[in-house]
Amino acid sequence: MKGFTAALLIWTLLSPRRAGGEAWPTHTACRNGNLQVLYQSCDPLQDFGFSVDQCARQLKPNINIRFGMVLREDIEQLFLDVALFSKGLSILNFSYPVCEVDLPKFSFCGRRKGEQIYYAGPINNPGFEIPEGDYQVLLELYNQDHATVACANATVLYS
Repeated sequence: MKGFTAALLIWTLLSPRRAGGEAWPTHTACRNGNLQVLYQSCDPLQDFGFSVDQCARQLKPNINIRFGMVLREDIEQLFLDVALFSKGLSILNFSYPVCEVDLPKFSFCGRRKGEQIYYAGPINNPGFEIPEGDYQVLLELYNQDHATVACANATVLYS
């Protein structure tokens, strides 16, 4: 019986689900008038913090963000995959190298498992106007071993 109890305790502690199988809460990245950006971590083991300083329909080429989390994986290299959908149809997919061995773009590049990362500052992106509608965005950060560092399901609502 002790073996079964120990096995159950270990399984419970290592299970990839949160207690009760609940999803992480939905967070607001930004809100301004008729524009709202919401996100929810899709990593079953951890949540993270993210915000956009200026929430505007006209997305500027350099926007200021804040992002923080505790790393569960080393990030010698870090890549971002983005998939944008509207009404179930794929609109845009792209990958972006965030940290490369020979070209670390951010101060957190090269950090190790267990370290906290926090970034507050500008990111480069193509400036564009957000058209009216509801959009779903899947974002995934992964490292050189293709291990997920963070992922989010985001919703952009503009009416």
